[in-house]
Amino acid sequence: MSTAIIKNDKRTINGWALFDWANSAYALTIMVAVFPPYYEAITKGETYLGLSNTALYSLSISLAYLIVSIQSPILSGIADYGGMKLKFMKFFSTMGAICCLALFFFKSSDDIVLGITASVLAAVGFAGSLVFYNSFLPEIATEDQMDSVSAKGFSYGYVGSVILLVINLMVIQKPEWFGIDPEGTLAVRIAFLTVGVWWLVFAAISFKRLPQDVPIPPTDGLIGKGIEQFKSIWLEVKAQSNVKTFLLAFFLYSAGVQTVILLASLFGSAVLNFGQTELIVIILLLQIVGIVGAYLFTKISSVKGNKFALLIILVIWIAICIAAYLVVEKNNFYFVIIAIGLVMGGVQSLSRSTYAKLLPNNTDSTASYFSFYDILEKLAIVSGTLAFGFIDQLTGGMRNSILSLTVFFLVGIFFLLRVDMSKIKI
Repeated sequence: MSTAIIKNDKRTINGWALFDWANSAYALTIMVAVFPPYYEAITKGETYLGLSNTALYSLSISLAYLIVSIQSPILSGIADYGGMKLKFMKFFSTMGAICCLALFFFKSSDDIVLGITASVLAAVGFAGSLVFYNSFLPEIATEDQMDSVSAKGFSYGYVGSVILLVINLMVIQKPEWFGIDPEGTLAVRIAFLTVGVWWLVFAAISFKRLPQDVPIPPTDGLIGKGIEQFKSIWLEVKAQSNVKTFLLAFFLYSAGVQTVILLASLFGSAVLNFGQTELIVIILLLQIVGIVGAYLFTKISSVKGNKFALLIILVIWIAICIAAYLVVEKNNFYFVIIAIGLVMGGVQSLSRSTYAKLLPNNTDSTASYFSFYDILEKLAIVSGTLAFGFIDQLTGGMRNSILSLTVFFLVGIFFLLRVDMSKIKI
């Protein structure tokens, strides 16, 4: 539980959104744009415990999300029962930021243990903190403001991550401007430092503005109490058809959404032969257009309701998959990327706020409820990418894989149509 707070307070909401500004720098720089190619460059051709460098990296990411999926239910239950939501959010966020700082010392393939360990723990810190971050949404905003507040969080994240990435790319592309040897790895490793510092500094502001924990008196068996708390919420979820059906729809369409987002640049590189500079443009374009999408579909939902807005978004996602399957020219792929960015921001923002609206009123167990949401999103990533890879291997083409993702969206639409949103607008 947390201290009583006036909902829709501007200072609190801006502080909450600033956390997205803080940690999205990790998502863009470490997860997508800078660390993966750096890792590939310094470990190229190496094998570790019989695994290729790329296989090791893929498995390390899977391990990180597996860790989060296992510990999230227990810790969210403890957070709700023991009044430690903000404490856990601080812990995971700080751990993630410190591990980004540690990546500065990942200088060569000889440091592989450090590099993999730090990257795994940074991913755990990032994903782990988001469970508790998301769970503050129904505490700080009233139902009619949740869409816009959620959109503000994603928009802050897109803007902040782009600003820091552009600065880092300047240093990496033109290290001599900053007195850095262009032949070494220092310019790239400085990017890892900036992410860690950025994360720590801006997250600290969020922690001061968010509702503070009101811990219960010390008690024995807190882990057991946390598990019991989570189980009780699971029983509540099973009894609430709306929440349960929405989570199923969310899992299905998230498998398609997350797979496209994660593999869009790889598709552009492998299928359409985009170069590194062109891929960076794609990544930046996705982030910038995502801001517009988050607010555009918030506006649509305010007029026509969350369900209508989400259904429009999912239809557009199906069109994107079909267009990507058919696209041949590079220039035409940029239109696909713009469309992805537009609905990427919208689907993430509205999914979070819609789920928050469907939760029982006045519940003190928002962390436990949002742990279900978070776990399903992680499992959706695993399911979508596995399906994508399997079909690619089976048919010998990524075009077939991208087209197959339409199934996730179609079935997701089927279940979303079965969710009764009459209390929050159809």
